[in-house]
Amino acid sequence: MSELEEADKQVREMVVQAAATLTQQYGEDAEVIATMRAAEFAAAGDVEGLKAWDMIIEYLVALREGTPEAIGGPVN
Repeated sequence: MSELEEADKQVREMVVQAAATLTQQYGEDAEVIATMRAAEFAAAGDVEGLKAWDMIIEYLVALREGTPEAIGGPVN
């Protein structure tokens, strides 16, 4: 596995873990909470933080729609 593939896998695992934690804490409101956090990072001008929250939101939406494989599928 190349360094880039390994880095992508690590980022994906972090996104999945963050989404799982949000879902565990907030249930159906996880997507709303993630959107609020993304807005906070956007307001602060934190582009990297915003990217991270956007990935988490994308994964939460895919889970809600039953299509997590659309962004790479579940991580084992």
